[in-house]
Amino acid sequence: MTDSSGGFEAAPSALRPHAEDAFAEELRALAAADDRPRPARWRLSPWAVCTYLLGGELPGGTVITPKYVGPRRLVEVAVSTLATDRALLLLGVPGTAKTWVSEHLAAAVSGDSTLLVQGTAGTSEEAVRYGWNYAQLLAEGPSRKALVPSPVMRAMAEGGTARVEELTRIPADVQDSLITVLSEKTLPLPELGEEVQAVRGFNLIATANDRDRGVNELSSALRRRFNTVVLPLPESAEAEVEIVARRVDQLGRSLELPSAADGTAEIRRVVTVFRELRDGVTADGRTRIKSPSGTLSTAEAISVVTGGMALAAHFGDGVLRAADVAAGVLGAVVRDPASDRVVWQEYLEAVVRERDGWKDFYRACREASP
Repeated sequence: MTDSSGGFEAAPSALRPHAEDAFAEELRALAAADDRPRPARWRLSPWAVCTYLLGGELPGGTVITPKYVGPRRLVEVAVSTLATDRALLLLGVPGTAKTWVSEHLAAAVSGDSTLLVQGTAGTSEEAVRYGWNYAQLLAEGPSRKALVPSPVMRAMAEGGTARVEELTRIPADVQDSLITVLSEKTLPLPELGEEVQAVRGFNLIATANDRDRGVNELSSALRRRFNTVVLPLPESAEAEVEIVARRVDQLGRSLELPSAADGTAEIRRVVTVFRELRDGVTADGRTRIKSPSGTLSTAEAISVVTGGMALAAHFGDGVLRAADVAAGVLGAVVRDPASDRVVWQEYLEAVVRERDGWKDFYRACREASP
């Protein structure tokens, strides 16, 4: 949210504030310290946008917290893409922070991350282009007053950043309605004999993955309109632990849960279990194991630990323990009762049971299993 002077305004208390509200102070500090060239209608320079996402310390001592932990070059490519006339497609398996990065990019570039189209199997062309206020349409006929602009249309008119989440879940014919917008930077309004031309500063960020069911492949014509950046899973266990701990701490503050600082050991266990089952091999590389049907992403690890923090806060002593995360781990791993339960039991007996210092986790997982 922005104030009338174009600055970043602090948000009222909300369960899940938008990025531009939650990190308004950091965005203001970056804008004040940023003396580098800015593309048209950008709130920050590309350098400052990268600093906002990756973290750093400003000359005045303000610390910018990392929003994304990953290769710097990927972020630089994503930001530089938005500074051109090509749209950006963030691609990756579920849980690689595509939505998170998309939101923070939009917040830093245009100060507004809310111009969002959420892709589903039921997303219609009106959600991407425009719709109509049918009462006014019937009363007065087609007119600008009766037209209901989509987030994409609003971004074009205002020179902002539109976001399309889960692009591959949108039906193919609706996806292709973006081709003219991205190639010609115009949106025809045939009912009015007019068009909306994109103002300088307009661009679009889409996210997609090809691991979930119900995926619609992008046409080659549409894919050519995007510069694709593939977001990988965290390279190391330490990086993944850092991501989970930081995000759980942020969520915990908004939910009034205890700090996750005392639960690092359990966070590390959850991350270790997820990485080993995901990779099909133990961390030391000595034992091959079967992988379950689920993705076991970083996002799911965050969900498991957050749920564990809630259990610890409301039904324990506020300290995250093995019993608090065991049920969440079981629910994340065993998605297909027929096959995943066997995988989980084999992993428990062959790996967890024999691991030094994991007896409490083994017992908690055994008790959580029906």
